[in-house]
Amino acid sequence: MLLGDYNELEVARFVEFGVYLTSDDGDILMPDRYVPAGIQVGDAVRVFVYRDSEDRLVATTETPLARVGEFAALTVRDVTGIGAFLDWGLPKDLLLPLRNQPKRVKAGDKVLVYIYVDEVSDRIVATAKWEKFTDREPTLQPGEQVELVVGGQSEMGYAALVNKRYLGMLYRNEVFRLLSVGDELPGFVRQLRPDGKLDVSLQRQGFDEALAAAETLLQALRKAGGTLPLSDKSEPEDIYRRLGMSKKVFKKALGTLYRRGAVQLADDHTRLLSEE
Repeated sequence: MLLGDYNELEVARFVEFGVYLTSDDGDILMPDRYVPAGIQVGDAVRVFVYRDSEDRLVATTETPLARVGEFAALTVRDVTGIGAFLDWGLPKDLLLPLRNQPKRVKAGDKVLVYIYVDEVSDRIVATAKWEKFTDREPTLQPGEQVELVVGGQSEMGYAALVNKRYLGMLYRNEVFRLLSVGDELPGFVRQLRPDGKLDVSLQRQGFDEALAAAETLLQALRKAGGTLPLSDKSEPEDIYRRLGMSKKVFKKALGTLYRRGAVQLADDHTRLLSEE
């Protein structure tokens, strides 16, 4: 029987308040509100097993936001003297002990955590020191597109979980928007570092980057009716807000489209020329 995970368990008997399921750790209660209609003794049912508020094993057909061995960005519901309690989609909140908090969290915060079973208490808990549980032998290649989850920030930039498995860094001087813990966004691998960490970017690098940005700008011009109030003199923040790219990349895109004869440039706008 896997604690904090899904199990196929057999119905042993019915009681007034639910059914008991057979497992190697003894019979486990599945409360009546989770019992599927028409189920019978001897049937196998797929359930998630965790501990209730009295530390008893309990089964549910509800789906948690994450299970043991996974990373997740969860919201803090409450803070007490022993730690914080996180909403993970089940009636009993998930404990984030004080010892597992690099910095203290407060109610309403979003925090990226790794979920595991504490060997001493045999309870499912979370840790915000998620970085040490990442895989330091990435099989990714520079330029490869990845999925990022923002895990925290420092003076250097933003720590990110890459493809729900690896540790990456988004450097602050390459990020042109405000990011928050839990934000999910696409990115690209810049390089693999000797320590097993990844440098990642929100923009594709090199020649492909310019072509991709040119296509993005072209689509934005078409959507805007042929004119955008952006030029090579625009503020970086305005460019990123409208197009999601840095000013450096935007200027590459402008140059690419200008050389194609696709746009007309002005001091305060860019206009799409006829595509007929």
